[in-house]
Amino acid sequence: MKNTPIERNLIDRTIKEFNIVDFSRATIREVKAIAAKAEAESGVEFIKMEMGVPGLPPSSIGIEAEIEALKHGIASLYPDINGLPELKKEASRFIKAFIDVDVSPEGCVPVTGSMQGTFASFLTCCQCNEHKDTVLFIDPGFPVQKQQLIVMGYKYVTFDVYDYRGTRLKEKLESYLKDGNIAAIIYSNPNNPSWMCLKEEELRVIGELATQYDTIVLEDLAYFAMDFRKDLGKPFTPPFQPSVARYTDQWILLISGSKAFSYAGQRIGVSCISDKLYHRTYPGLTHRYGGVTFGTAFIHRVLYALSSGTSHSAQYALAAMLKAANNGTYHFLDDVKVYGERARKLKDIFLRHGFYLTYDKDLDEPVADGFYFTIGYPGMSSGELAKELMYYGVSAISLDTTGSARQGLRACTSFIQDHQYAQLEERMARFEADHPHN
Repeated sequence: MKNTPIERNLIDRTIKEFNIVDFSRATIREVKAIAAKAEAESGVEFIKMEMGVPGLPPSSIGIEAEIEALKHGIASLYPDINGLPELKKEASRFIKAFIDVDVSPEGCVPVTGSMQGTFASFLTCCQCNEHKDTVLFIDPGFPVQKQQLIVMGYKYVTFDVYDYRGTRLKEKLESYLKDGNIAAIIYSNPNNPSWMCLKEEELRVIGELATQYDTIVLEDLAYFAMDFRKDLGKPFTPPFQPSVARYTDQWILLISGSKAFSYAGQRIGVSCISDKLYHRTYPGLTHRYGGVTFGTAFIHRVLYALSSGTSHSAQYALAAMLKAANNGTYHFLDDVKVYGERARKLKDIFLRHGFYLTYDKDLDEPVADGFYFTIGYPGMSSGELAKELMYYGVSAISLDTTGSARQGLRACTSFIQDHQYAQLEERMARFEADHPHN
């Protein structure tokens, strides 16, 4: 194991410079920085799979709309805190076209990416009722969302859903909800990092229990309709993106421009609040802010304090992309299907060389190929595998940071280039030879 593609001493020294004691807890940004430093010093190209950043060109529809808005002087004007009327209208249509759920434009609120939407949602939800001070994560999930709650000083609880799919989900959820302290439930669908997709019957359970226990559901749709096993990309035509919004009226849908539209750099998304939740009053919000509803507290108190609005020109871009998608002239899923093709090729290489898929099943069928997948190696913990792969010029994050109860890594397909499949094949053959398994 002396002749690894990257000198072991270089990786060890770099990790030490970052003061990381337990590599299983290294953040996405730390892993990225270590890989970049090691690549620069060694001259050996890294196969980077740690960052969930789109690797495709942004939609020209968005770019052209944004340039046009800038040419008309929009940069000199503060955006309306409620959002661009055209974007609110098209976001409402988008929810109808691709989820088949009604929501008023009023409740479709532009945010500087879903990250801000989640932050504002957590903050508002945890202020509604003094007895409800905890967020429940249906994990595995996006590590930074927990970091947001740590920043705010709110509590969270979590469980790994893999062993509680289907009929087992209700009892597990209820074991948390019955304590009466859960302000919100959050999950991603498709799931980051496992790419499992919750089914309609599971979403029904979540929705019905949310109503029963008066809890708000935050549905993170960052990878909107990217379950490529079905064609979810035809507007106003089934099949639709599965959603909890069919089964409760207490929800916020977090729609991102970053992945489905490859528009990550402009930090644009919409948080869509159900009509009933938008107009509902809560004792905690009334005490803190006076006569407000959930929706007006979210927009005029929380969002206003966070950023005084969302990038003006980026709102024009997202409005144009949503409008084209709604009208059926822009088939946004066609652009991102390449992620699924990359995942299939990458999985084949890893599986050929002794790795296994940590999350391999989606109820009774194989997990879909998409933006992420998860891998493990016999006899290695998450931290050991993450660090060991760094010596072979492969960077990915430990599942420990995602709330997973399993050992392994999250791998992202977005930065993979065509010439890197051969590189990965060669390096994983060396890895397998250096780490024989039964």
